[in-house]
Amino acid sequence: MLSWVIALAVVAGLQLAAPQAQAERIKDIGSFEGLRTNQLIGYGIVVGLAGTGDDSLDYATQGVKGVISRFGLTLPPGVNPSLKNAAAVLVTAELPPFAKPGQRLDVTVSALGKAKSLRGGTLVLTPLRGADGEIYAMSQGNLAVGGLGVSGADGSQLSVNVPSAGRIPSGASVERAVATGFDTSPALTFNLAEADLTTALRVADAINLAFNDQRARALDGVSISISAPQGAESRIMMMGLIENIQVKPADPPAKVIVNARTGTVVINGGVRISPAAVSHGKLTVTIQESPRIVQPAPFSRGETAVEPSSSISAEQEKNPMFLFKGGASLSDIVKAVNAVGASPADLVEILEALKQAGAMKAELEVI
Repeated sequence: MLSWVIALAVVAGLQLAAPQAQAERIKDIGSFEGLRTNQLIGYGIVVGLAGTGDDSLDYATQGVKGVISRFGLTLPPGVNPSLKNAAAVLVTAELPPFAKPGQRLDVTVSALGKAKSLRGGTLVLTPLRGADGEIYAMSQGNLAVGGLGVSGADGSQLSVNVPSAGRIPSGASVERAVATGFDTSPALTFNLAEADLTTALRVADAINLAFNDQRARALDGVSISISAPQGAESRIMMMGLIENIQVKPADPPAKVIVNARTGTVVINGGVRISPAAVSHGKLTVTIQESPRIVQPAPFSRGETAVEPSSSISAEQEKNPMFLFKGGASLSDIVKAVNAVGASPADLVEILEALKQAGAMKAELEVI
């Protein structure tokens, strides 16, 4: 127990000594392997709608027949009910790590067929299954729908937001826990959210420094393997300490992101420019048509005619050449581009030319 107290004191000291503006907690840059959410999905029936349901869709009819059969009722062969007050839906939820039977989950309910609105509906008891096909939760309850949809007899419609989907807060109860295996595996694995070899090494070094041993080692640019004692209690204590250790992540690689649809250009702080001179200008050609109406002389038996008249002009912007000194930073790039009044499209052309010239050592990514 004394060793854990010493480790806790070391972690607290590292947090006080680390610069808050630069360092980040380990829990903010990744997560332990196995401690993740699991997606659940189910097929159900929403009832109690005000005539905005699926009407007579086959899969909605089969769903209602299945619900009725739970109570020993069966419909005569060939009889399909008109289901204007019911709708077939898909129910989705996320099962967090360490969720235990009896805990509640929020669920999202979405219309599967041609139901116009789920407002006022109630979800009938629906099992939620995981990717392995096993049932992990049961869902039931009244829907909260933020949208509104109405229609008139002449076909006119009014829709606000999306009325064909809704949520049930705490609408599902967990029936089965998911085994994480973190308390029995030979070692714990911490995975970074973004791959980076330098950051992985820094995380491993920070853990070893906090515990004053060599329990952590970087496996690759994402994963750090951590030797851990057996038993859930000891591991949880160690994981809690590790999550609060502060590490300075490595600087991201130099990158320029261009959104071709919106014209947005984002340059991160790692971009540097080698010595280069840039001149950027535009040539604008304007053609203006001013046709004239020509009338014939009196008593000449001539016809009215249209005489074309064109005016052509060319204008070229005279933008001065600007110089990038060696190692120009992001602020230098912004100042130089703003000085010549370049638009986002012009900026993309300038950056592409700098990269082709070998003056910009950065990845240019178009999304």
